[in-house]
Amino acid sequence: MKFAGLASNRGRNLRHIADAAPGGAELSVVLTNREQAPVLEAATERRIPTEVVEREGEESRASHERRILDRLADYDFDLVCLDGYMRVLTDEFLDAAPTTLNVHPSLLPAFPGMDAHEQVLDAGVRTTGCTVHVVTEAIDDGPIVTQEPVPVYGDDDADSLKDRVLHDAEFTAYPRAVRWFAEDRVTVEREGSDAVGVTVEGDAGGDFPERRFASEERAATLRYGENPHQDAALYADDGCEEASVVGADRLNPGSKGMGYNNYNDADAALNLVKEFDEPAAAVIKHTNPAGCATSDELADAYDRALRTDAKSAFGGIVALNRECDADTATAVADSFKEVVVAPGYTDSALDVLREKGNLRVLDVGPLGEGDDRFAERFTEKPIVGGRLVQERDRQSPTAADLEVVTEREPTDEQLETMVFAWKTLKHLKSNGVLFATGTETVGVGMGQVSRVDAVTLAAMKAEKDAEGKSAAGAVMASDAFFPFPDAIEEAAEAGIGAVIQPGGSVNDEDVIAAADEHDMAMAFTGSRCFRHD
Repeated sequence: MKFAGLASNRGRNLRHIADAAPGGAELSVVLTNREQAPVLEAATERRIPTEVVEREGEESRASHERRILDRLADYDFDLVCLDGYMRVLTDEFLDAAPTTLNVHPSLLPAFPGMDAHEQVLDAGVRTTGCTVHVVTEAIDDGPIVTQEPVPVYGDDDADSLKDRVLHDAEFTAYPRAVRWFAEDRVTVEREGSDAVGVTVEGDAGGDFPERRFASEERAATLRYGENPHQDAALYADDGCEEASVVGADRLNPGSKGMGYNNYNDADAALNLVKEFDEPAAAVIKHTNPAGCATSDELADAYDRALRTDAKSAFGGIVALNRECDADTATAVADSFKEVVVAPGYTDSALDVLREKGNLRVLDVGPLGEGDDRFAERFTEKPIVGGRLVQERDRQSPTAADLEVVTEREPTDEQLETMVFAWKTLKHLKSNGVLFATGTETVGVGMGQVSRVDAVTLAAMKAEKDAEGKSAAGAVMASDAFFPFPDAIEEAAEAGIGAVIQPGGSVNDEDVIAAADEHDMAMAFTGSRCFRHD
């Protein structure tokens, strides 16, 4: 699709749309009614043809517009986009030209006219934005194609508001509208020649709507970001109904403030222990589990988790899915930890933990039961220029869901371990491999670029760092299929007795054969559990 642009001054929206080419749209000509308009130079730099049609003396609007239409007649375009074009167009022009769009710096119908930003400030509203609409002869009154909001801050003046509306709203909404036209998704409803409405195909709600608006409140200014030279802040979603570290009460007020890494790691730790119905404990470093376990008693679960890799647990984050009691608190306080997260603490536990002056003690409140523990359905990851949104990985296979593919059947105990290992494995950074016995981790290999390396790392950690544990006879869990038998050979050397993995490789038969050769049991889940952040 090609479009013509009309501007009287700098034409910053036209330049932005030309550079972005939304939907492949091409700016075929820029026309201005001012000989010295800066948009001319900007268009020339982009090798876009330009035309100047100034209004002469007492020339009528209709006459001036006819000359504009005559000048545009030599160009191919399907849409007209105005950008600060300081003339009111007549019905004669609008009838002769294709659909004409304009962007107005407020959320129409509020604050029409030339001084929208001043009106916004005078009215004391807390949200403004922009509106892309179909142009009619009535000023700022045509049917709306799309809008984009921006906040109004207490220290805003007209200039700061104008700048933010341009960059945060107009530079988003105007290209979006042009893209929709380029994709032939817009229907302009007309009564005679008058535009009276707009519908956009696919601009609907659902889990992944065409447009998303997020409003979050700053909950805290953090000491720093991932590193001391980076500034950081925490923003809160007040609509979140799930237990979270963002809304947690801090019960050790003398400790240092929470930092970016503290929140990030505490969130990862809490999400892991939410997986389990039984008393569970996890120790997290850099969002990865250094150890995790479940048991009948919380203190025992913590002891089993810690003994997976007590060396790496130093300075880590502890998460518990039960009220922290004095025995567990004493064990946690026995070595340096940054944060402990739990759904409550006994008074005696708090007495112990508060003796550690810099230990942040977070009470997240009740975790809920079943699916309520994961009430937030989606996760997000900001990336430069956008945001990735996905459904949360809430898969939780049972032993009955597993497909045994080897000659040797896993024992009931191995099946229980497979289920535990898979729930924990979901929280390792990929490529991830985890060794477990019973319902406790033995060795963890995460974040490797090679799956064989992940096996090697898990075996090394089990051998060197696990206290009173062994990979011999353990279950190995892998977050994705094994593309070749080499990882199975590596696991056999470590003494692994059973494997749980997604399956689905073109070499599954060779991998299964390697497991059979080493008398391993192997089960497929049928789905992987990558975690890439």
